[in-house]
Amino acid sequence: MAATRGTDQLTRAGVAFTLHPYDYDPGAEKIGMAAAEALGLDPHLALKCLMVEVDGKPACCVIPSDASLSMKKVAAAFGAKQAAMMQPAKAEKLTGYHTGGISPFGQRKAVPVALEVTVSTAEKVWINAGQRGLLLGIAPGDALTVSGGKAAALIA
Repeated sequence: MAATRGTDQLTRAGVAFTLHPYDYDPGAEKIGMAAAEALGLDPHLALKCLMVEVDGKPACCVIPSDASLSMKKVAAAFGAKQAAMMQPAKAEKLTGYHTGGISPFGQRKAVPVALEVTVSTAEKVWINAGQRGLLLGIAPGDALTVSGGKAAALIA
C-alpha cells in the first residue's frame, strides 16, 4: 500500500496508526458505511470526512459513518453564522484528494478540523488515509493533535 500525504504527515508527527485497506465500491450509496462493513468495523467509529464551508471559508468535519451533519451545529462549532456542504469538485481541488478518499491529514491547504465529540474519547477510530479503499486506525486524541482540530458536537 502506497503512502499518502496523510500517512506521511502522521509519520512525520511520530503518531502511531494502522492501515486498513479494503475493496472500494464507487457505486456504494454510503461510502463510509460500505468501508465499515468491508472491514467489520463499528460504523460509529469508522469516520467520514466531509468538507464544508462556514461563512464561505473551508473546513473539515470528521463524523461517524452512520451519522449526518447538522449544519446548525457545524456553524456553531466554527463560530460561524452559516454552514453548507462543499461541492465535490471544490473539495477535491482544495484537499488534493478524491471524494471517497478525503482525509483530514495531509490536505493541500490546511483548514480548520472538527471531530465529532461523541467519538473523541474512543480508544481508536478509523479515518480515511487519503486514498479510496484505505482507512487508518488512530487514537482520536492523536488525530486531533496532528490535524490541529477540536472536538465538537456536529451531528444531527
